[in-house]
Amino acid sequence: MEPRALITGITGQDGSYLAELLLERGYEVHGMVRRSSVERFDRIEHLRGKITLHQGDLLDQRSLVDAMRASRPDEIYNLAAMSFVAVSWVQPTLTAEFSGVGVTRILEAVREACPEARFYQASSSEMFGKVREVPQTELTAFYPRSPYGVAKAYGHFITVNYRESYGLHATSGILFNHESPRRGLEFVTRKVTWHAAAIKLGLADKLTLGNLDAERDWGYAKDYVEAMWLMLQRDEPADYVIATGIAHSVRDCVEVAFDQAGLSIENHVVTDPSLVRPAEVDHLIGDCTKAREQLGWQPSTDFETLIRLMVDADLALLSS
Repeated sequence: MEPRALITGITGQDGSYLAELLLERGYEVHGMVRRSSVERFDRIEHLRGKITLHQGDLLDQRSLVDAMRASRPDEIYNLAAMSFVAVSWVQPTLTAEFSGVGVTRILEAVREACPEARFYQASSSEMFGKVREVPQTELTAFYPRSPYGVAKAYGHFITVNYRESYGLHATSGILFNHESPRRGLEFVTRKVTWHAAAIKLGLADKLTLGNLDAERDWGYAKDYVEAMWLMLQRDEPADYVIATGIAHSVRDCVEVAFDQAGLSIENHVVTDPSLVRPAEVDHLIGDCTKAREQLGWQPSTDFETLIRLMVDADLALLSS
């Protein structure tokens, strides 16, 4: 019988790539979506006939139990969250409810409806924040520097707690930044690649950014969802850092993107201090040794290849 998976946040970047991967591996794929006044299914539109959607919300316990009873999953991937760090300062309480307390609600629903299912929690490198060591491993202490990072740390530890307290097969993937052509336009990499394409096509003239020296460990989302799946194939649940081990600055991203579009940076890029975070994270670089040794996972797409493919995708998108 084909395995069944339930993905919360299936309409997001990671959810859409994970749904594709699971379908390729013969899964029956279920997704949980929130009821909203504006339905946003563009990332999974091409999958609509192949997946089953259930309405549910991390703020509503009953809807989570109902979604699990309806889908009867063997594997649950909790990818739903307030995913944009900058918004977490504007909506800190809502961020805590979704990305922190919401994880408790879904774990409680697992306990009630499908305690044998394997559970994946999307943890984040933002939990490291003001980093205690470089590179960061599964044992590095957390020091989050945003309401988002704080909420993710809660979600991470409550997952560990339920694994140890109730024997759930619950795993957290501590994923460092991962990008793709499906990344939202508010994220800096996609903002850069979209503007490079738009400027090339005469649809825009300027790209405005905050801190060009901010560095991140950026990987390809399509590689990273494979790591999520591999984690749930292991009989022993554990937590894993998923990263490339190489940091690049926002300036590096701009240089590669504008090179791919055949543009010079000097004429088009300006900085705006208002776009700088209230508290910047330091040097986020992940060490994925444990994932490589235990899961056989390592990234297959390097930073430059990633940014160039994103620019090409945005050129195609804006030309259509």
